[in-house]
Amino acid sequence: MGHVLDYLYSYYDYEFNDTVIPTSVTAMKEQPFSPFHIYLPTFYFIMFFAGFTGNLFVIIVIGNRHKKNARLVDTFVLNLAVADLVFVFTLPLWAISAWQHDKWPFGELLCKISSYVIAVNRFSNIFFLTCMSVDRYLAIVRLMDSNFLRSSKCIHLTCGAVWGVSLFLGTPSLVYRKLNAENGSCIDYMDSSFFQGMILLTVFLTFVLPVFIILLSYGSIVVRLQHHCVTAGNSHAEARCRHSLKIVFTIIIVFLVSWLPYNVLRTTQVICKIRNDKLDDDTYTYLAQGLIISSCMAFLNSCLNPAIYLFLDKHFRHSASALFKFCMGKDIQSSYMSSNSTASNGISDNLGSAAIRGLQKK
Repeated sequence: MGHVLDYLYSYYDYEFNDTVIPTSVTAMKEQPFSPFHIYLPTFYFIMFFAGFTGNLFVIIVIGNRHKKNARLVDTFVLNLAVADLVFVFTLPLWAISAWQHDKWPFGELLCKISSYVIAVNRFSNIFFLTCMSVDRYLAIVRLMDSNFLRSSKCIHLTCGAVWGVSLFLGTPSLVYRKLNAENGSCIDYMDSSFFQGMILLTVFLTFVLPVFIILLSYGSIVVRLQHHCVTAGNSHAEARCRHSLKIVFTIIIVFLVSWLPYNVLRTTQVICKIRNDKLDDDTYTYLAQGLIISSCMAFLNSCLNPAIYLFLDKHFRHSASALFKFCMGKDIQSSYMSSNSTASNGISDNLGSAAIRGLQKK
């Protein structure tokens, strides 16, 4: 997710210079209560349990899939689920911080590490989504020309490169995250011009460029599928094409709805900081609250990905069903063996008792 929660915990701090924040807003920031301190912890814990169970389920299903049934794109899905699973482990920390009025009780080191994990997740999450769109493009539009690019070796190298780049691009969080000396909240050091530039670069690398690649890839896929539907001339092919288009549009819509508001508001925030714009009370409040809500929408994407696979991907549902039946079969077999063992022991006990009684009679 990257700096999904950057602004969230500096809402009552100093994202802008003191000369920029109106007096009444400063007074507002000193207020001890906000409804966000109630709603956010609850929301974070819900997202933690949903994201943990959902992404762990995806990892188990794909990890237990037989090699002959595995798809190359599942490698990206598996890595995406791992990135999302690591991210959701940070949510309880932020929930406790929000519950304590944004005070970070875990020390500066964990403040930096937790923010770094979020940053790495943001980069890796969106890079893997982009890789999945390119893979779908190669599989549908350029199938005959992409033997090497869609080989298992190349895809594993790509995943390794994504993790390496994400780990590197997340390092500013280790440097520019700190505890506010006044109230102990975990915030960014926004006065650094380098960090401001990094935020804008992050928006470009994690939204503008990926959206361009995703739209280009899926646009080409849509054209190819529509052409296939027209030339196929049968209802079965048309139904399959419509289903494929539905998956494509769902992925695009979820991605845009999750990330567009946050990136627009985040860019606005940084530009205001760079230009030292004076904001009135209402504008500052709307921007702050908008970033809080849009941040929640952004990391909600990590919990929605498993639902997309489960409800729209027939191949994934088939694998999940097969795994469930296999586990249930083992339970039934174990229960059957246990009952047989109990019955055998009972028979042995009865035979033993009968033998003893016979000896006693003698």
